[in-house]
Amino acid sequence: MSAGTTLSPVRGRLDAGGYLIALSGIVRRELLRFFNQKERFFSALVRPLVWLFIFAAGFRNTLGLSITPPYETYVLYEVYVVPGLAVMIQLFNGMQSSLSMVYDREVGSMRVLLTSPYPRWSLLFAKLVAGVIVSLIQAYVFLAVASFFETDIPWTGYLYALPAFLAAGLMLGAIGLFLSSLVRQLENFASVMNFVIFPMFFASSALYPLWRINESSATLYWICQVNPFTHAVELVRFALYGAFNPVSCAVVVGTGLAFFVMAVAAYDPGRGLLARRGGPAGEAG
Repeated sequence: MSAGTTLSPVRGRLDAGGYLIALSGIVRRELLRFFNQKERFFSALVRPLVWLFIFAAGFRNTLGLSITPPYETYVLYEVYVVPGLAVMIQLFNGMQSSLSMVYDREVGSMRVLLTSPYPRWSLLFAKLVAGVIVSLIQAYVFLAVASFFETDIPWTGYLYALPAFLAAGLMLGAIGLFLSSLVRQLENFASVMNFVIFPMFFASSALYPLWRINESSATLYWICQVNPFTHAVELVRFALYGAFNPVSCAVVVGTGLAFFVMAVAAYDPGRGLLARRGGPAGEAG
């Protein structure tokens, strides 16, 4: 090499472009898995549609709601439950994504990725973002179907609700991601899901307004108030009608950040939960 020649900087593997490639690869893989498993898509829609078209029809005349924010008039029960059912899709998808994380961590692609030079927080965040994108597709398809049944959501509400859905999806995905670090065997995750999904869903404002719950049980009302899923539902509910709920936003964002930090710590091979169990599949971290 001649004198005076300078070496041009070589782009490192861990620059912004590398992180973007890793993120796009994980997102693409999650989307391919989602579109190749069509039964997963339809099963995600069956639960909320059954509740909307069967249960809501039966409760229509008995559970109509008086004027409560963000509603400006009396609303029918099926109008009230739509936001909660949409967020329920995100809840189930977050747990489904965590289920796949347990598998991938032990014998799948994440087992290899977690040993790559990329920081684990970036890989876990990419996995989280991929799950949220899938949940957004499912939630908006559900809202599109529900719109044919007089759910009275203004068209601008679908745009306003996008940030709320993103925040709710990230929070629920972070909770699932942390739970996946607690489970070593795939067959044990179903029981964990049952102890998380159903209490979070039913002890919330998804199906019934909190003032009605308070009339019957002050204890259950308090549980619903501290349930982060309640605030995810209320954040989306207000956004769908062009309003903003600052308390729910703070709870959703704060809870999401807290669980993501705990998930990153739990997946740390040096000091996390996996390290105390000997790493993925019982190997050293």
